[in-house]
Amino acid sequence: MDTQLLDLMKHRRTIYNLGRNVQIPEPELTEYIKAVIRHTPSAFNSQPVRAVILFNEHHEKLWDIVETALEEKVAPDAFLRTKAKISSFRNAFGSILFFTDMKVVQSYADNEKLATYQYQEYNWSEEAQGNAQFAVWTGLEENGLGVNIQHYDPLINSAVAAEFKLPASWQLRAEMNFGSVEKPAADKDFMDDDQRFKVFQ
Repeated sequence: MDTQLLDLMKHRRTIYNLGRNVQIPEPELTEYIKAVIRHTPSAFNSQPVRAVILFNEHHEKLWDIVETALEEKVAPDAFLRTKAKISSFRNAFGSILFFTDMKVVQSYADNEKLATYQYQEYNWSEEAQGNAQFAVWTGLEENGLGVNIQHYDPLINSAVAAEFKLPASWQLRAEMNFGSVEKPAADKDFMDDDQRFKVFQ
């Protein structure tokens, strides 16, 4: 069997130590990310995934928003560690905000032709999110970049929507950082197959 995709999947890891030593031009990265998301599958081809791609001061502003939100929630004696973590995300080359357009999800849930499945539409939109995030992550890794994904929603939702003037129907699902790999990931452990798989032949 061909294993090119599997090899890429094995290489995909969470990289926390990211930098800005990226040789790919921003417009080229932008078009690549858009194309990957465009070709990601979704139930009924509903295409509920939205993305905001941030570079330079816009990327830094995102992490300023996160830092401000967490400063109000984290105890002062623990905030120094939190601030250092946020700074490491700010040091990345760029970030991608992944959203689900709830207007799309609701339109499919309200579709009489799909009445049998109406309660599954949100779950299926989450599948589309996972597909898109995994595809972009793996694609960026293939091009020599490191990636990590964070989840600071809903703490930052209103501030992010206001800062980047986003539609009210866009629900934030994840924040993806990318940049040069300054330190590789550690080894990864896997659970036993007999706890995870069942095969009937």
